[in-house]
Amino acid sequence: MKDDSSDVIQIASRESLSANPGPCVDLPEENDDNYFASQSQLVWRKFKSHRLALFGVGVLVIIYLGAIFAEFVAPYDPHIFDSRYVTAPPQIPHFIGEDGFSLRPFVYGYQGKRDPETFRMRYEIDPSQRLPIRFFVRGDSYKFWGLWETDWHLFGTDEGRIFLFGTDTLGRDVFSRIIYGSRISTSIGLVGVFLSFVLGITLGGISGYYGGIIDNIIQRTIELLRSIPDIPLWMGLAAALPSDWPVIRVYFGITVILSLMGWSGLAREVRGKFFSLREEDFVMSARLVGCSEWRIIAVHMVPSFMSHIIASITLGIPGMILSETSLSFLGLGLRAPAISWGVLLQQAQNLRTVALAPWLFLPGAFVVITVLAFNFVGDGLRDAADPYGR
Repeated sequence: MKDDSSDVIQIASRESLSANPGPCVDLPEENDDNYFASQSQLVWRKFKSHRLALFGVGVLVIIYLGAIFAEFVAPYDPHIFDSRYVTAPPQIPHFIGEDGFSLRPFVYGYQGKRDPETFRMRYEIDPSQRLPIRFFVRGDSYKFWGLWETDWHLFGTDEGRIFLFGTDTLGRDVFSRIIYGSRISTSIGLVGVFLSFVLGITLGGISGYYGGIIDNIIQRTIELLRSIPDIPLWMGLAAALPSDWPVIRVYFGITVILSLMGWSGLAREVRGKFFSLREEDFVMSARLVGCSEWRIIAVHMVPSFMSHIIASITLGIPGMILSETSLSFLGLGLRAPAISWGVLLQQAQNLRTVALAPWLFLPGAFVVITVLAFNFVGDGLRDAADPYGR
């Protein structure tokens, strides 16, 4: 005869707990949405409450849209120079002029004068030249994404030229060059982190799952890489690239170099997670039902802490962007005619630029904004990765 005494005790204990849960038990209400929400819904709700993270997402969307549609957003070809406007200052859009408020923004033209002492051109704002800013205008011809030729641009003027961020020492539009430079500077972070993600997950997973001599070899390799100072190693590897390589090949070479140096941190994090997970019940169950080791790693273990990996990747992208900018700034990364934020900052290495053309530092402001936006998003993802936390 079956003894139901244990079942009766469990039912009674549940009823007493529901009637008087006590100060240390917080039972969810039936109408609480969080009680029935899935893991992804809880993560999204936690992420939405992080205002700086949402602001960072908005900034990154604008930057990457500008990079994707650079030909359309940039008013001029970044390689075309105009000797009439060498180191011309930025033109600030206005809505209020001498005749009052105007719904259409406009800029004032330049009036160039030759300095009698230094023989350098000085540009002053000429209020008599009022240039309305128009949207969806025709300008320099270009091949959109290299597929079809068109001459439509996001904004421009009917007469004269507009330089929102001024011009460089050759008379090229700085705004257009920054927009084109965002393609390389932002994409190299994504590509580099993706390669680091593959190396870190693979080698870190193997090291943490198998252990033994394989773990020792991988960990000693990581320690060797981390013991070498980053900047001298980057400089040495980047300087080893042939100087006659085309821009695309140098781009991928720099990406591979940054990836080979950026996977070690993620590999150690994955190794630690695998050490704590490989003895869990769900891993033992997968082994008992005959799952292969690669399936256990890829299907069961890695997805269990994917939110942490995503947050780590998001925080790793700014490091890749800063590394590329630093190498290009030092002349060891991408070189002209390639356009990146680091290449543009090469012109701001001397005191003359600081004194006479400070707007050439604007690519550095875009680097700072992009890095801060990624950090905000990474902080939000890190907090949302544990939706059951505080």
